[in-house]
Amino acid sequence: MVPKYNPSEIEPIWQDKWAADHIYEVTEDKSRPKWYALTMFPYTSGDLHIGHWYAMAPSDAHARFKRMQGYNVLHPMGFDAFGLPAENAAIKRKIHPLNWTMQNVENMRRQLKTMGSCYDWNREVITCIPEYYKWTQWFFLKLYQGDLAYRAKAPVNWCPSCQTVLANEQVVEGGKCERCGTAVTREDLEQWFFRITRYADELLDHTSLQWPERIKLMQKNWVGRSEGAELSFGLDYPGVSEKEIRIFTTRPDTTFGVTFMVLAPEHPLVKKLTTPDHRAQVEEYIAESRRQTDIERLSTEREKTGVFIGAYATNKLNGEKVPIWIADYVLLSYGTGAVMAVPAHDTRDFAFAKKYGIPIRTVIAPPGYGGEELPEAYVEPGTMVNSGQFDGMPSEQAIKAITDFAQTKGYGKHTVSYHLRDWLISRQRYWGAPIPMIYCDRCGIVPVPEKDLPVLLPPDADFKPTGESPLKYCKAFVDTTCPKCQAPAKRETDTMDTFMCSSWYFLRYASPLYDRSAFDPDKVKYWLPVDQYTGGAEHAVMHLFYARFFVKAIRDLGLVEFDEPFTRLFNQGTIIADRHKMSKSRGNVVNPDHYVSEMGADTVRAYLMFIGPWDQGGEWDDSGINGIARWLNRVWNLVLQGQENPMPRDGADPGAVRDLRHITHKTIKRVTDDIEKFRYNTMLALLMELTNYMSKIQAERSGDEASWQEAIDALLLMLAPVTPHLSEELWTRIGHAYSIHNQPFPKWDKSLAAEEQVTLVIQINGKVRDKLQVPAGITEAEARELALSQPRVKSFLGGKQTEKVIYVPKRLVNIVVKQ
Repeated sequence: MVPKYNPSEIEPIWQDKWAADHIYEVTEDKSRPKWYALTMFPYTSGDLHIGHWYAMAPSDAHARFKRMQGYNVLHPMGFDAFGLPAENAAIKRKIHPLNWTMQNVENMRRQLKTMGSCYDWNREVITCIPEYYKWTQWFFLKLYQGDLAYRAKAPVNWCPSCQTVLANEQVVEGGKCERCGTAVTREDLEQWFFRITRYADELLDHTSLQWPERIKLMQKNWVGRSEGAELSFGLDYPGVSEKEIRIFTTRPDTTFGVTFMVLAPEHPLVKKLTTPDHRAQVEEYIAESRRQTDIERLSTEREKTGVFIGAYATNKLNGEKVPIWIADYVLLSYGTGAVMAVPAHDTRDFAFAKKYGIPIRTVIAPPGYGGEELPEAYVEPGTMVNSGQFDGMPSEQAIKAITDFAQTKGYGKHTVSYHLRDWLISRQRYWGAPIPMIYCDRCGIVPVPEKDLPVLLPPDADFKPTGESPLKYCKAFVDTTCPKCQAPAKRETDTMDTFMCSSWYFLRYASPLYDRSAFDPDKVKYWLPVDQYTGGAEHAVMHLFYARFFVKAIRDLGLVEFDEPFTRLFNQGTIIADRHKMSKSRGNVVNPDHYVSEMGADTVRAYLMFIGPWDQGGEWDDSGINGIARWLNRVWNLVLQGQENPMPRDGADPGAVRDLRHITHKTIKRVTDDIEKFRYNTMLALLMELTNYMSKIQAERSGDEASWQEAIDALLLMLAPVTPHLSEELWTRIGHAYSIHNQPFPKWDKSLAAEEQVTLVIQINGKVRDKLQVPAGITEAEARELALSQPRVKSFLGGKQTEKVIYVPKRLVNIVVKQ
């Protein structure tokens, strides 16, 4: 009698044994190829929902698969634990962020262990503990020493609700805070930045990376490299020291068509150049623009507004005076904070000029142009007109010619501009790694000596948001002595952006207990870079981008020898419920704990991998998981019934034995390819087909002992990465040595996996027109498509209408056409 499959009984036993036997602990081993498999670590939000499992279970299956292929696999896990959500949750619950966070870590660690993953828990990192953020601060000092960290006053995105600065990437559509949805405003603050712009060109280079094209494109767009010209427009005003305004343009061919200039409202020249009769209107406009976010100001759907400041600049190409305006669609942080406006050849400038009655001069003629007024901006190539010595020249040629001319005259040059801005890392909140800098009235800005790290967060600070850092009001934290002169000094009270913590965590996993540096250089040299990284595409221009910058920066500081953190990247899709993305606010979050206790972790794992292509996601459905539960029960019964009632050693049907071995080896081949490429849904469909066939063989008792055992062993080994507990239990029950997870993944015999070939005759109206060698298992649809695609067949059909196609399995395809 086959015992009942009881996952709630089996799974904890194996999890405890794997932990006790240290089966997944890993060390450096140069005798085997290494494989660093990493899943983006979770934020400590409290509970893992099924979306977390959807990110982690399939990546765990792939790591297990690589172990079985003979790789020395590092597959660690940790927790991204600093940041606004934890601080806000702690304020709401009136508990300390550390207590809230560590409670969540305990709960999430427990949930992750019930998944049956092959994580090496000895390597766990938690970014909010001093043993970790000591080295986050150490990296800050290294970047500062390398002139890659600096302090500057700058307009920043400010969330009035969260009471903190937001990076541009954290302001979402509509100018809202990505965390709380509050409208973001602009403030001027002294901030710390990293010089990520120094690496703009290198960050555009993805040639060594096996990443999704859409992620590479998103990063390229974020860098926003543009080739063009920098041109100077003259200024001549008493009391104004500046004698020019420099602009960047990708269209120097349109320079003769400039009829006005636009400065960003916050440009320092605005105050100097605004005439008294325009000052009140200008100041009012500036105040209004400061209430808008960059996203709002740049929106293409928003009507453009502006104000004339009463001053003029000189177009040095033609000597004309052009009026200077301010408009909120120009940002000081992009380019030079000034643009030349050519309304005849720029859609935005055209609308602006029409609105305010500014002249529009055509300087690039469209085909057939007769000098008439253009009904809209002409932005395509054409012929130069109204452009002095450049008249008659093709505009594309004039781009270089005009830039060369301006360069010769000393008021222009060829240059490159970038959309990318330096990474603002300052945050006016408590729950983050303190920035390790000191301010001394005598010595200025002084780094905290490395021997004094970590700069600890004071446990008794009042961390409620006020608009300034909570640390500013903690006297015991702020007051210190200058490391240089020993005079009284003040600590920096801002904390670091939590993305700083996640920009290097993958390095710490190599040696999490190393205390002489952030990592053991020999172990990092062995394990890094990460071979396979998996996680959400939403991190394209934040975490993934920052981590790439970070590795390049510390490479240049001599700390690592590689250029990129993650060689391969796979982005999973989104698991949804009730046709919506899971969220607590919608009340559609699926908690995995219930399903694990009722059906087992293996059932949940397998269902998530079967639900659809992993990169596309799918919808959670209870009927679907019930189907997977029934299949795993069938696998259980199939294997154990085969033990109770074994196949005969002799006298089996040779054809049945041959077919079973063929299907087994064909399945191994296709499953290996599928799991290598993360195609879990089709991989599981193949295993279901195999079990259906094996059930038929078992019912007919048409196989023999050897072929049956080969098929059973292969089935369990192929299932092991997906359903680790069930596979381990059945492996030992049928008499094999523990552990299945230390066994090699099955290999296929090429001759056994090969499809039997048959000759397929192709007829047209009963006459033989071609013959093809095809696999015996070809389907009718495949045979039909193949026949109709043959060149000889196409020549005989000659465009005639096909009335029907007759298929005789393994023999012929007859195409019937109208005569």
